[in-house]
Amino acid sequence: MGIDKYINRLNALEFGKMHQDDFFLTWERSLDELKAVYVVADALRYLRENNISSRIFDSGLAISNFRDNSTRTRFSFASAANMLGLTVQDLDEGKSQIAHGETVRETANMVSFMADVIGIRDDMYIGKGHTYMKEVAESVEQGYRDGVLEQRPTLVNLQCDIDHPTQSMADMMHIIHHFGGIENLKGKKIAMTWAYSPSYGKPLSVPQGIVGLMSRFGMEVALAHPKGYEIMGEVEEVAAKNAAASGGKFTKTNSMAEAFKDADIVYPKSWAPFAAMEKRTILYGNGDNDGIKALEKELLAQNAGHKDWECTEDMMKLTKEGKALYMHCLPADITGVSCKEGEVCASVFDRYREPLYKEAGFKPYVIAAMMFLAKCKDPQATLGALAAGNNSRFIG
Repeated sequence: MGIDKYINRLNALEFGKMHQDDFFLTWERSLDELKAVYVVADALRYLRENNISSRIFDSGLAISNFRDNSTRTRFSFASAANMLGLTVQDLDEGKSQIAHGETVRETANMVSFMADVIGIRDDMYIGKGHTYMKEVAESVEQGYRDGVLEQRPTLVNLQCDIDHPTQSMADMMHIIHHFGGIENLKGKKIAMTWAYSPSYGKPLSVPQGIVGLMSRFGMEVALAHPKGYEIMGEVEEVAAKNAAASGGKFTKTNSMAEAFKDADIVYPKSWAPFAAMEKRTILYGNGDNDGIKALEKELLAQNAGHKDWECTEDMMKLTKEGKALYMHCLPADITGVSCKEGEVCASVFDRYREPLYKEAGFKPYVIAAMMFLAKCKDPQATLGALAAGNNSRFIG
């Protein structure tokens, strides 16, 4: 069957609206569009595994704008761009004219003259990241309409204050492969739980991305955290509506053990309380350094009161047959390894190390698929041409 099986799967889906469009939040996309990303991601992986080039560009830029630190997503974006034939150019805002008052609209157009994709991570401040991405997208759209830009760059959300779509989509792809297909996910229970960390201020976008996406596939999504560690209410509403529409469940609890009980998948991950992140954003906006230090001290003390929220061997025994799939976006806070006390005990993490690395390995393909569907008017024909051309990716 080769590439044909992926083409046939795409033929059964409706995803035409993805062409020349951006990818901001998973819940803005239809179920068919999400499935199309997974099919194309698998198709691109098939091409690479069979040493067939997937370069659909002969030239062009993929602008990389990371306003927060990153390892996996940064390299995944670079890998995805290179896989399709684009050259990555980092936008280092410290070396740009932004410090001299250059506007978002001006910067977006100036970096996009030969850009086909823009990837942005802006996850640190509530109410800021998603808004910034929208402004960039609107700016290049206007530049294209006005004839300033020869092409309209596609924007890919590499993590904002609301969602981390490339992470959650890669996580879901890992789950799909683990359980042997999307059709096998209905009724599977995933526990998205808070876990203790000796640091503070970790973004909400990972847990929000997980509950916002996994609820689309008829899964039983259990969100667990201590009191005071709530996520955005609007995302909880999205998850509840998704679960109702897909025949799944969305539940909330203040007990890690309750969430773990009979779970097929567990995702213990620290995050900062939504209310605290809102306060942090205001303090940074006001330049209140003393207020920021006081908030950090308060949050670290709050975290320290919940050290029992750890993914231990005993906690894992509560899961379905004691064999739930352990997941994490990495890096995890590993007790006795990366910190004195953390999110997960070393024995659990070590047992799942290989699957965790495979989980992370889906991200380049997911990002490449998002780009591919945005750029190719007829993805089926393009995949067919790539396979028929049989141009070797590597000769040696």
